[in-house]
Amino acid sequence: MAGVRKKPNKGGKFQGWYVDYHGKRKFFTGTKKRKETLQIAERLEDEHRQIRLGYRPVPDPSKQHSLRPFAEVAAEYIRWGKAQGGRRNKPWGAIHARNRKRQLERWQALLGLETLSDLFDALPKVEEVLYEMQDKGRVGKTLTNFGETLSAFCAWCLERKYLSANPLQGMTKFDTSPKSIRRVMTIEELQLLLEASPPHLRLLFELAVLTGIRVNELRNLTVDHLDLESEGLHLDEDWTKNRKSGFQPLPTLLLQRLQDWIASGKAKELYRKYRSKSTDARPIPSEPLLFVPLNPRHSIHRIMKRIGIAKETAKGKLDFHALRTTYINLVDGSGATVKEAQSLARHSTPAMTYNVYGRTQAPRLAQAVESIAATVLRPEDDPQQKTNLDERKCVICVQPDDPPGETQAKLPFGSEELEKNGGGVRRGFESHLSCFFFSLFSLNNNHIHSLTMMKRKRR
Repeated sequence: MAGVRKKPNKGGKFQGWYVDYHGKRKFFTGTKKRKETLQIAERLEDEHRQIRLGYRPVPDPSKQHSLRPFAEVAAEYIRWGKAQGGRRNKPWGAIHARNRKRQLERWQALLGLETLSDLFDALPKVEEVLYEMQDKGRVGKTLTNFGETLSAFCAWCLERKYLSANPLQGMTKFDTSPKSIRRVMTIEELQLLLEASPPHLRLLFELAVLTGIRVNELRNLTVDHLDLESEGLHLDEDWTKNRKSGFQPLPTLLLQRLQDWIASGKAKELYRKYRSKSTDARPIPSEPLLFVPLNPRHSIHRIMKRIGIAKETAKGKLDFHALRTTYINLVDGSGATVKEAQSLARHSTPAMTYNVYGRTQAPRLAQAVESIAATVLRPEDDPQQKTNLDERKCVICVQPDDPPGETQAKLPFGSEELEKNGGGVRRGFESHLSCFFFSLFSLNNNHIHSLTMMKRKRR
């Protein structure tokens, strides 16, 4: 029931309340006259009563935001993302925030968005833009990422009731299957790559292929992250992809090389040399563990071209991230369990480790097939496994002219074979015995007829 407090607040105004259409009490600040505030409260409660009874439509809070400038709401969305838009309410990464901002600005220009109300009938226009990009050769993953930026913005507006409905609901989905996959580098290729690389890149490639750490994570590593006692690297949740802290063990030899590299102080020198005039917005750690170039993919491709390693073959392509793929397959080939491989790869599920990064190796497949064949088949050309066909057969020889009582089973082994090892029975005795009983049930009709005739003569 509507009402007003007896005394005004410090500003001299009375506070009133009413019951809304959800049945909850709502408070508001009225005027300096108690009677007027009570009339306002009763009027508001009557309006909400009519809404609850169905005489009035439910108020749409999005109407008051429909005329807000699109650029203003987009800037609010970017500020929210930088504060808590990532996984587990962590901030977006710097690159992700920059890409979202650029893509929203591009959508605003392509669709001519001035206010939020311009999004209400934007679905056909959005799909037309994506179709045109597809005709120009853009792959499905690129189209999905570009469309997802605007779709995520609309979902965010819907959650805050800036929009009454998601205008991009039911948007066309594209095939995101990769056109090419990354292949695993062979040991010979890895050795050639490391030998041809300058010291700072060699250490970077070694750390990538022996830990599987991603390139953006490598950029954020500092000297403090190296733990000599535990022999590994501590990874902060602020910049890991899964937004979880972790620990990555290091081999002893690589740990020693990192210590020598830190003592030389070359990481800072390289950053001052190559990044002093760069316009790249990514921050540089105060005490960097490594020097990571702006585009490691170009760096590794230049070295590969110089030493004759193909950038792309029928088995797949090679780039910097292929070092992580190689690491995960080396872990799998080392005999690690599924859980251990998942933990070292820092994946949330084993399916990601084995279905996305796992690769089959032709030599290992051939080895597995040969192993199965060696178990099942017994090739005749192998003297150790060759078995005399006569010895494998166990036949009861019954001659029709034998006198009664002289029919005997001729077994393929003699009594001397049963007395070896101190009178013990040979290991093959059970198999021969099984063969003997099988032969009893495999007599042909002539032998059975002969046995029957001998029994009749005996009677």
